[in-house]
Amino acid sequence: MRSRVFAKLLVAFLLVIAATTVTLDLTLRRDWENSLLHEITGSLTQKTRLFAARVQHDKSVPLAQLVKEEAGSAEARATVIDASGKVLADSDANPQTMENHATRPEFIAALHGQTGSNVRTSHTLGIDFLYVAAPIPGGAVRLAYPLASVQEAMAQVQKRVLWASLLAVLVATVLAGVMAHSIARRLRRVVLFAEQIAAGNLSARVAESSTDEIGKVASALDHTARQWEESFTALERSRSELETLLNSIQDAVVAVAADRRLQWVNGTMLRLLGRNVRVGSPLTDAVRDPGVLRAIEESISSHQVRSARAVSLFPGRTFSVTAAPMPGGGAVAVLHDITEIERIEKTRRDFIANVSHELRTPLTSVQGYTETLLDTVSPSDSRVREFLEIIRKNSDRMARLTNDLLTLARVESGEQKMEVQPVQARALLEDAITNFRDLAQGMNLGVQLEECPPVIVAADRHAIQQVFSNLLENAMKYAHSGSQVSVGARETAGGAEFYVRDFGPGIASEHLPRIFERFYRVDKARSKETGGTGLGLAIVKHIILNHGGKVRVESQLNHGSTFFFTLPGSADELPLEEIHDKFTVS
Repeated sequence: MRSRVFAKLLVAFLLVIAATTVTLDLTLRRDWENSLLHEITGSLTQKTRLFAARVQHDKSVPLAQLVKEEAGSAEARATVIDASGKVLADSDANPQTMENHATRPEFIAALHGQTGSNVRTSHTLGIDFLYVAAPIPGGAVRLAYPLASVQEAMAQVQKRVLWASLLAVLVATVLAGVMAHSIARRLRRVVLFAEQIAAGNLSARVAESSTDEIGKVASALDHTARQWEESFTALERSRSELETLLNSIQDAVVAVAADRRLQWVNGTMLRLLGRNVRVGSPLTDAVRDPGVLRAIEESISSHQVRSARAVSLFPGRTFSVTAAPMPGGGAVAVLHDITEIERIEKTRRDFIANVSHELRTPLTSVQGYTETLLDTVSPSDSRVREFLEIIRKNSDRMARLTNDLLTLARVESGEQKMEVQPVQARALLEDAITNFRDLAQGMNLGVQLEECPPVIVAADRHAIQQVFSNLLENAMKYAHSGSQVSVGARETAGGAEFYVRDFGPGIASEHLPRIFERFYRVDKARSKETGGTGLGLAIVKHIILNHGGKVRVESQLNHGSTFFFTLPGSADELPLEEIHDKFTVS
């Protein structure tokens, strides 16, 4: 580095000196030469005029001698020329051998009454002269000053400038060496500092106290390194805290990069897998459960949160999987052990199913005996008949409740197997309208088919009719007499969305989030009057979920309610082999 900096500084100094020398030679030297020539011309002009005056008035001295005397006093060549250009006398040459001077510029100017001057090489002597001519009666006089002395002075000036330039080069070389050494030493410290920072040593600093540009750069680098060190320390502390937090939770956490390779796993996940897991290896080397793989793949592809269930990740345990996309690509999945929850849920369902099943026999007996007593009681005994009607009404309600509980338990547990087959969406709607047309007419209501696309969905026809049965019964209970209930379907990206709309009193917004919970009633008094059990919408929800669809409701007070549910198309799901292919990393 030192040699490069030295060479650059030396070249820079030499260029500056060369530019200065050329400038001096082209400007100052020429200006000085012109000034000197102008001064000589002025002096020679005065001498020429004095020469002309003597030639006119001094007749006592022969012309040849006068010319020699004037040449000696003026230190110049003296010449007298007549009006035709013929040389009459000359201090340095024989006038007889000299050529005619009629064409000389200074002589022409003198013939016109002016003092003329010119610089040229003498034809007689072969050297440069400054010629000045002044007019006299019948011709002109001329003095010629040799410029050899001026040229010699200029040569001396150029020689001195050259020596000064060489001295400047020598001084510049010494200065360049000193400055290059100082700058290179300071730059080496900066480079060493940068190398330490690149190697990860953020505590490195530059020992630089100067305030010039290099000092400012070093100070800025020091400040940047200090900020990086503080940020890295804070980041490392946050990462350590996050890692400790994730390792302390009971849920398993795994982070996957965009190329489907493992980025990080917490301690729970490591204990769960029970084998060596290498960060950077393909996800499928550590996890083979299709639910986990599907949730992560869909989250990476769609950049949305996806959920799934994992049943084969660990023998005898079930996990709920929630995969969320990461900003830089990839996804993070959290696996929550729901084995105990599902066991408790199964126990609850089994209990409800067993209790409901056990209640069916005594309830059937109560209903039968009540019907028998109603047939045998005397019409006049109204008090007894009233009590029997109450018994029959409540036993019927309890029978419906136990039937709904059994149905809900079977749907929730999966005991009620769905015989899913391709079926036209219009066929499902037409079956629902046909089944409830008579009941609607008896209640002075109309059931209308609004719209239906030519879509084939995958559905259990009997289970979907149970869904329509619950939704249409609710719609008819709350619809105004003389109005109508509308049903229809719309095509969606994955199948079709069905709806049942009534124009009744509607549902307040605070009830909508819980409307599909079991035993939840919006109007308990109205529900008792209509004989509702509070399980119909819960049954609808679980039947649709078992089909892979979703349910929702839209309602406003005094504007009716619309219940929606979706059914997927008839396409089969991807096999497990295709899911594994998506996670294969070459």
